[in-house]
Amino acid sequence: MRCNKTPTLYKNLGFKIKKLREKIDISQSGLAEALGVDRVTISKIENGERKIYAEEIKKLSQYFNVSSDVLLDLKEDIEVIIEKNTTKQKPKKEIRISVPQKNLQKFKEVLLYMLNKIGSKPNIGESVLYKLLYFIDFDFYEKYEEQLIGVTYIKNHYGPTPKEFIKIVKEMEGKDLIKVKDSYFKHPQTKYLSKRESDLTLLKAHEIKMIDSVLDRLSDMNATEISDYSHRDVPWLTTENEEIIDYESVFYRTKPYSVRTYIEENI
Repeated sequence: MRCNKTPTLYKNLGFKIKKLREKIDISQSGLAEALGVDRVTISKIENGERKIYAEEIKKLSQYFNVSSDVLLDLKEDIEVIIEKNTTKQKPKKEIRISVPQKNLQKFKEVLLYMLNKIGSKPNIGESVLYKLLYFIDFDFYEKYEEQLIGVTYIKNHYGPTPKEFIKIVKEMEGKDLIKVKDSYFKHPQTKYLSKRESDLTLLKAHEIKMIDSVLDRLSDMNATEISDYSHRDVPWLTTENEEIIDYESVFYRTKPYSVRTYIEENI
């Protein structure tokens, strides 16, 4: 009887390990080195193709700073924790995803860049910003096979939602931006207005080019329009409600969402 359940267990656990690894910006090779295995082994584990032994579970729990029971609780939510210099006792049943300082600062500068360019538009509220960030992140990943910001997006009824957004923006309020409660066509709207220019030294030329491309293409849409548009993108379509949207799914996109030219490798 156990053999019928084991593949699903390994697949779900592998998926969780992959998400934990990606959210702390560690490569498969880096995780492999920490576990004392090769990169191919990590790839097989993440794809649910290889059994994970008890000793490896122990090493993984230590590496990700979570208890083994939390790691094996496949339905447990993942909470975003911004790295601080101070430490704080965490509840037992909690999965913590650290946002490295370099990613945190990049998120801030990308958001400020967006707000300086389009924040004054009446349609640009929090919901539209969510979708613009999603397309910036996923378009960049499809084209360059690396993350620009690397935010965690959750599928919900209104479209992709960046899990880290509220926590990071709260840190920015007052110093980097201000939060404004407004309305748009009689609908409540949360807007953000930049208080400083973005530090472009933290953004590469091709990153700025991708951001501009998404803003030029989508920033005139209202919340309903861009939400409907996101609902037809393959990453959103292939994700269960309230689950994390997998960046790898961008490679199955179809027109008009795909931003990459794929060449048949038959030569």
